[in-house]
Formats: sequence, C-alpha cells, structure tokens
Amino acid sequence: MSLRQQVITDLTAAMKAKDAERTSTLRMVKAAVMNREIEKGGELTDAEMAKTMQSLVKQRRDSVEQYEKAGREELAVKERAEIEVIESYLPRAASREEIEQAVAEAVAETGATSAREMGAVMKAAQARLAGRNADGRTVSEIVKAKLA
Repeated sequence: MSLRQQVITDLTAAMKAKDAERTSTLRMVKAAVMNREIEKGGELTDAEMAKTMQSLVKQRRDSVEQYEKAGREELAVKERAEIEVIESYLPRAASREEIEQAVAEAVAETGATSAREMGAVMKAAQARLAGRNADGRTVSEIVKAKLA
C-alpha cells in the first residue's frame, strides 16, 4: 500500500472512530498532498509524499517555536500533537549521533576547514542522511559546531 493510500485509509478509520485531532491532521495532510499533485500535474511518489510531509512537520515545529515565544502553550500542544501524527508516516528520525557521524564523514570528504565551506558540507551530510528523517536545523547546528 502506498503512503498516499495509507493516509486515506487511516483518515477514514479516524473519522469512523470520531478521533477529531487525528482526523483534522490527516485531512490537512491529504489537502497538502493534493495541492502538491496539482502543482506537479500527477500523482506523487512515496518519496515526494515523504518530502511533503517533512515540510509539514517543519512548518509545525516553526509554529511551536512561535507559539511558545508568544506564551500560547495550548496552541503549541496542538501543533506537537499534529507533528506526532505526521511523523508516524515518516521513516524513523536520524538520531543526533547518526547526524554527527554523517557530518564528520562529510567534513572529511569535503576537506572543509572553515565556516565558508558550510554549504558543501551540508550538501554532503544531507546526501549521507537521505532516506532518514533528519532535521535540517539540527544538521546545520552540528556542521557549524564542527567547522567553528
């Protein structure tokens, strides 16, 4: 079963179970996927679906950060719940140790010694982490620390 079909099946099950939070999150995912399909002009592959879902998670994380700064904890909690639902469809997130290992290999591969070469290291590290759900912000922080 494709990722798209899994989301639709789970959406139907959530509606039948009257699980309002899960239903609204999966509807939002389905809408985002449909918008991407319209942009593309065809059905998304599982990899493209995962990329779309990762961008939704990133948006939610940014929202959580903003809500916490504004003192709106109830909204931050709602966003975190949405992140959990979306991440259940994504591959297991890369651990900090795995990211550090990939960055160390990327630094060795590129021969980078200063922060000016951060772009090349980021590209190499992201390539090593392909297929695993790695947060770009975390990768960036680790690269900065290694090159500092």
